[in-house]
Amino acid sequence: MTKLILRTTLFTLLTCFTSIIAKAQLGYDYSQYDLGVSVGFNQFYGDVTTSKATNAVSFNFNYSQGPFVNYIFEFQTGKLAGGDASKDLLGRQFTTDYNYYAFRLQLQAGEIIDYSESHFMNALKNLYVGSGLGIVFNNVTSINRYSTKLPGYYTPGLDKAHQTFLPARIGYEFKIYNKYQRPDVKIDIGYQSNFIFGDQIDGFKAGTHNDIFSQFTVGVKFSVGSITSYRKQIPF
Repeated sequence: MTKLILRTTLFTLLTCFTSIIAKAQLGYDYSQYDLGVSVGFNQFYGDVTTSKATNAVSFNFNYSQGPFVNYIFEFQTGKLAGGDASKDLLGRQFTTDYNYYAFRLQLQAGEIIDYSESHFMNALKNLYVGSGLGIVFNNVTSINRYSTKLPGYYTPGLDKAHQTFLPARIGYEFKIYNKYQRPDVKIDIGYQSNFIFGDQIDGFKAGTHNDIFSQFTVGVKFSVGSITSYRKQIPF
């Protein structure tokens, strides 16, 4: 009888202790890995005077050192286009398909601000900036190298090229919490400018300025595996 009482007491204490530990972690835990997908809407700025809207899709893998510090590897595929044979100053126009691979470090405001005492700061904590390095491969599918405005005027360039670029990004991540107050789903809205270290993505080699294309993106990320704890409560 004494052994039974002792076992029951120990089991009860262990259950209570486990429950206290579990509750203490509510709001502190997060997944270190995310898989995501997004769609993008592009604008190109280069050797043509008219920009055209095009689309892209991205797939990303995220490692989170903390819920507000993220290392992101991204693959993106899409299309860029610009120019108009009848409106462009030199009659240039192009369309190109591209793929890029990029690595970015993303820092959210929650890592550096105290968001526990202010509704405004709590809303601000998911605002982020990020940058990194990438490589883009393009394949020009349509181009007009001979000017329709100036007879005989020709703009040289490559139909295929690979160039490095710097992505500069700002955005906001809406965190969706599960019943344990863990942010397992994130909706990401961002604006990114990609500064190409070259002048061949549009197929034209002209002027002294490198090419740039910007993107407005909307995406979703899902947590996968490896749960760990943060030093402070994540939701408030």
